Amino acid sequence: MTALSEYQRLESTGLWRETPDSQRREVLVSLGDATLTISAMSETALSHWSLPAVNRLNTGNNPALYAPDAEADEELEIADTDMIAALDRVLGVIERRRPHPGRLRLWIGTALALAVALLAGFWLPGALTRQTAAMLPEASRSEIGSRLLATMIPLTGRPCTDPAGVAAVRDVSRAVFGSGAPQIVVLPSTAQGTAHLPGNIIVAHRSIVEDHETPEITAGFLLAEDVRRDRQDPVLRLLDEAGLMATFRLLTTGDIEEHHLRDHAARLLTTPPDAVGEEVLLARFARAGISSEPYAYALDISGESVLDLIEGDPMRGRLRAPLVSDQTWIAAQQICDG
Repeated sequence: MTALSEYQRLESTGLWRETPDSQRREVLVSLGDATLTISAMSETALSHWSLPAVNRLNTGNNPALYAPDAEADEELEIADTDMIAALDRVLGVIERRRPHPGRLRLWIGTALALAVALLAGFWLPGALTRQTAAMLPEASRSEIGSRLLATMIPLTGRPCTDPAGVAAVRDVSRAVFGSGAPQIVVLPSTAQGTAHLPGNIIVAHRSIVEDHETPEITAGFLLAEDVRRDRQDPVLRLLDEAGLMATFRLLTTGDIEEHHLRDHAARLLTTPPDAVGEEVLLARFARAGISSEPYAYALDISGESVLDLIEGDPMRGRLRAPLVSDQTWIAAQQICDG
């Protein structure tokens, strides 16, 4: 029997030498179940090689050269293609069945490297961005907000700065938000009504102040923007857009490049604001003690699409002093006249 099931007996001739100094001699080579037998032409056995130890010395070349193990002096040359093919198959099977600890380490190392790469690719950017935003001091947030506001000027014109109007808008913000009220910056032109910036700043189109009869309507727009501000940190939003390198630079140097601010400012001014759920917004109106009904009718004069804001008005049936005096509200509406 041979090591291959399709052969009952497989023999060929070959050239064998026992030592490097020996004369090569023609021999008979027999493939057995576990050994390769080398015999003289008279069939006297000269050597037995264990198949698991056999090494091919010149893979891919013919005639094929073999040795009984890696350190042996014997050498066997075979030209018979059937015998070469049979030995290659047997040695290939033996090699595949051998344990390969180095290969296992390679696979484990590759898997770990891939896991680290995936972790770095998907988790690290978000984690670094969140950490940077959380660690940024208020002074840096205010500086970024001021720089963002400055980059908006070529797109919107300079903020409205009538002194009496600025003071009146500040009073409106305090009446709506109480302590820690944001700075409200009124812009003469912008595609969107409101947007929030780092440093506790809300920018508003002049129409938010000028076009409404009561300050409660303006308060509604400001409260809706405040809900959006609570939903997403404005610094985190900026860094998500700027990317990992800009985030790393801000973390290590405290600075962010001007072109990132310009791109973000343009996006803020042109991207429609996210929708705000009525339930969350009504809770904010209730906390501020402001009626939601005037704001609802400002959004839809028919009231059909804002019925929840009308029927859920937290101040319905309750008396409340005016948000600000008529004189203050008139001054606020004239903020862009100066």
